[in-house]
Parts: sequence; structure tokens; C-alpha cells
Amino acid sequence: MSEKKMTSSRRHTLKSLILQIAANWIEQEKKELVIAKETYMNENCPKPSLSGDQATLMETCKKLHALLDKVDEERYDMEAKVAKTDKEIDDLKIKVIDLAGVKKPALKKVRMSADAMLKALLGTKHTVNMELRSNLKQVKKEVKEEPAEAVGDWRKNIEDKADRKKMFEAS
Repeated sequence: MSEKKMTSSRRHTLKSLILQIAANWIEQEKKELVIAKETYMNENCPKPSLSGDQATLMETCKKLHALLDKVDEERYDMEAKVAKTDKEIDDLKIKVIDLAGVKKPALKKVRMSADAMLKALLGTKHTVNMELRSNLKQVKKEVKEEPAEAVGDWRKNIEDKADRKKMFEAS
């Protein structure tokens, strides 16, 4: 099946026909909406009769105020329902984000000197003027060859660690 492409003039004519039909539909919907509003107003809001004395007019005003109060209560209830559902929607959005998890960007490796690291950690006010490399050179790793049975003696390991701590404190 070879599908032939439509010519541009044919496409434009079809497009204009579709737009004309859509415009007619929109106009028809507007007319129907106006008619629906009028019928609703005629059913629910009859024209007040202004003939009569002041007492009947006052009674009519009281009825109108009662209807207004009723409508205000309904509007308030609807606003409360909308606010509640909006809050639930926001909570659900937060839950979705929590369940999806936040993707953290990959960390970059940054080469930084020890002095720069200390400045970044301690701030510019607390500058440390010691050379860490010289202190690192003083501490040498001691290579000990111990038999396998000596490794299990935990007291000796703790004493060795205490000696290392003393070396750091002395320098």
C-alpha cells in the first residue's frame, strides 16, 4: 500500500473546512449556554413583584437576604471542600516526590590542598598555619610481622593504638 501525500492546497482547504465547522459549533454552544442561563434564572429566580405596600416589599427583601445567606453558606462549604482537596493534592504530590526519590548529581573529584580544605571547613577567620605534610612525614607506618596467634590478642592491639595516639599528641 503506497500512501500518497496530500497536496498542500487540498490540505489547506480541509483545514479551513474543519475550522469553519469548529467555529459554527462554538457559536452554537454559546447560544445554548445563553438559553440555559435564561431557563435556569426563570426557574430558580422568579421576578419579584414590586406591587404592593411597604410591608410586602420588606418581606420580599427578607426572603432575598435569606436566599443570599443560604448561597453564601453553600459557597463557603464549597470553598472549604476545595481547600481541603487542594491540600490533599499537595500532600500526595509530596508523597510522590518522596517515593520517587531525589536524584543527586554525581560528585566531581576536586583536587584541593590541605590548607584550602581547612580554610573551607573552618572558615577564613580560623586559618591554620601548620604544614600537614611535614607532620605526616613524621608519622611512619610501622611494619610488624607477628605470628597468627598474636593477632588474636586484643589487649596488645589497644596498647599499640595508644602508642600511636601518643605519637600524634607529642608532635
